[in-house]
Amino acid sequence: MAQSQPCVLVVEDEGAQREVLKYNLEAEGFNVVMAENGDEAMLLVAEEQPDLIVLDWMLPNVSGIEVCRRVKADPSTRAIPIIMLSARSEEVDRVRGLETGADDYVVKPYSVVELMARLRTQLRRTRPASMGERLSFADIILDSSEHRVFRGGQALHLGPTEFRLLSTLMEKPGRVWTREQLLDRVWGRDIYVDTRTIDVHVGRLRKALMAHGGDNPVRTVRGAGYSLG
Repeated sequence: MAQSQPCVLVVEDEGAQREVLKYNLEAEGFNVVMAENGDEAMLLVAEEQPDLIVLDWMLPNVSGIEVCRRVKADPSTRAIPIIMLSARSEEVDRVRGLETGADDYVVKPYSVVELMARLRTQLRRTRPASMGERLSFADIILDSSEHRVFRGGQALHLGPTEFRLLSTLMEKPGRVWTREQLLDRVWGRDIYVDTRTIDVHVGRLRKALMAHGGDNPVRTVRGAGYSLG
């Protein structure tokens, strides 16, 4: 089973533009959810917790700027990168978009190739393992492109689920992940797995990480979930 791929929320009121974005994002291997207006976008942000938002400025009812402001004002969603799309090319508009909280600003008409590159840049920052980056924490190194893990220079043997679990924990050391969040990230949103399964795989991961000595880096946070470090 493949690790859940990054979820991208596309917020665009023009149907043709939505389909072009959906086609290209899915071709890159991303999961895509779409909204036609700001109200729908806010519902999907809460329901899907996307990894990135591609957001049109000009939307009916609630504008893209307002959606951006609300997402960045909420502590539970402010870390989600937002790439704002707009036909407004004046410097004052770019500044307004960025000051509202957008992580990047792309002027229409835009190059799809360039937009995909900007998107990957944002995801390398927030979901580095999914982008093939090499991660490290203390004496643990995870090479996601070669699917290898080392601790203290010793190669570790992890099953595929334990590898996905470790890569998720290593992307944000110190963050406490609930079992439900880990199930979404490691198994995917459309797969039903009992939350107790997480405990089994965390146990296997701990055993593998301590195979050559060293302390247990995976912390249990009672009543909350798990954290690395």
